[in-house]
Order: sequence, then C-alpha cells, then structure tokens
Amino acid sequence: MQNIIVAFAKLEDAANFKKVIIRGGMDVNVVCTSGAQALSAMEDLGNGVIVCGFRLSDMQYTELAESLPGFFQMLLIASPNKVDGDSLPDNVVYLPTPIQRNDLYQTLQIMLEGIVRRRKKAKSAAKQRNEKDKEIITKAKELLMERHHMTEPEAHKYLQKCSMDSGTDMLETAEMVISLNV
Repeated sequence: MQNIIVAFAKLEDAANFKKVIIRGGMDVNVVCTSGAQALSAMEDLGNGVIVCGFRLSDMQYTELAESLPGFFQMLLIASPNKVDGDSLPDNVVYLPTPIQRNDLYQTLQIMLEGIVRRRKKAKSAAKQRNEKDKEIITKAKELLMERHHMTEPEAHKYLQKCSMDSGTDMLETAEMVISLNV
C-alpha cells in the first residue's frame, strides 16, 4: 500500500501539493498543517512517505524527522537557502524549490518502492530459523549423509528439492526425513 501524507504550514500549500500528487497517479491519504497531526496520521498508517515543507505550524522538519516511525520517510520540499543538503538525516530526501512535477513523481515512486523493499526484508529477517530448527535440519542432513553416503551440500540440496516438490518448508521436510529414518 502506498501511503502519502502531505504536511505544510499553510493548508493552501498542502492542498496544492495534494492536487499535483494526485495528477501524477498517486493517492494522498492525509493532508495536515502540523507535525502533531502528521505523527498521528503516520501511527495510523504504519508506513509511507510524508511530503512536507521546511516548517510546519508547530515544528520544523528536523523535529518531525527525528520522530518518524521506522517505515516512514520524509520528502522535504524547501528553498535551497533554508536547507543544508549535506547534513540531512538518513530518512529525509530533499527536493529544492522550484521543483519539476516529474522530479516529484519519480522521487516519490522511488521512495515508496524503497519502503516496500525494506518491509519485505524485515519480514524475511523475522522468518529466520531459530537454533532448534537449525538443529533439526542439521540432524536430517547428517542422517542422509550417513545412510545414503551424501556430502553435506548434496544432503542440503536433497532437502531443498524435496521441500519444493512437496510444497512444505524445509523444516517440515527435515522432520519427515528424521521420522522415516528412525
């Protein structure tokens, strides 16, 4: 899901950016004028990009950037004389004004795709095997090596292939090998 929040001190500026973003084929979930409103919206949405100006009604972008949830990034749009592009936080991308629509669209698309990749990577890291699961897989490989005279890579490849062929995960396949060989 592509979540976009637009936050500028002036509601008129925020509404104009919303219109431009929508014309680019993207949806804007929330329009706000304060950092507090933006943070509340980010908590509700969970991930996405906040497009904002240098200053909101209650805080500057630096304060907001420090409070961004993990799967949110900021697209800062401001004049070059207000921002030092070399000292931006990691979660902030900067576009100087005046901006071209295509630059805005491409930057937003890249940022949203990056968030999707980071979320997928975090999910796969959470799926990593615990020590007990690793021991079961190792035991199954050792059984295959001992009884069928396979090398470790051959045993591993055999477990992977059986797992894919049967539509089960590798742990279940290892457990089946162990139960059949006991």
